[in-house]
Amino acid sequence: MERKIAKYSTLMIAIHWLTAILVVAAYLLSEGGPRVATDPPFWHFVCGFAVLALLFPRLIARLLGGAPPAQDAGSALLNTAVKLGHGTLYLLLAAVPLTGWYSVSKLGVPVDLFGWTVPPIAAAVKGNIGVIANIHQIGGNVILILAGMHAAMGLWHQFIRHDHTLERMRP
Repeated sequence: MERKIAKYSTLMIAIHWLTAILVVAAYLLSEGGPRVATDPPFWHFVCGFAVLALLFPRLIARLLGGAPPAQDAGSALLNTAVKLGHGTLYLLLAAVPLTGWYSVSKLGVPVDLFGWTVPPIAAAVKGNIGVIANIHQIGGNVILILAGMHAAMGLWHQFIRHDHTLERMRP
């Protein structure tokens, strides 16, 4: 008899995988230094704003029951680590795009996304734009590392523990 797997909702699955693709694409399309002000990385901005825009329906879907109960990781410590890891990923899905938006605002870079001019969230300055740009860069690295660990743990659960974890997020 086949065991029934508690799956994520179709909406949660679609948003999860689309967000994963957008995060990796944003990372690969990122630019740094003074070139951002003279040649803004349009597709990096598109991916970053899309990640931020998808966060709201993702949170609403999760709150409305789009996520099944968490699986037991094997110990209280591991269950806490899972919650902290997921919470940190959600925090970074907001913080990385917001710090990027703040940074380009401080640079005075106009951002036009398919005819919509994104309003700046900070006043432009001459010279050093501050520590937020560094936080954006570090956050981008951290989100990729945590997402990689998240994927590795999913694979470990699926192929070592054989607990069908990946099936919960499969379309």
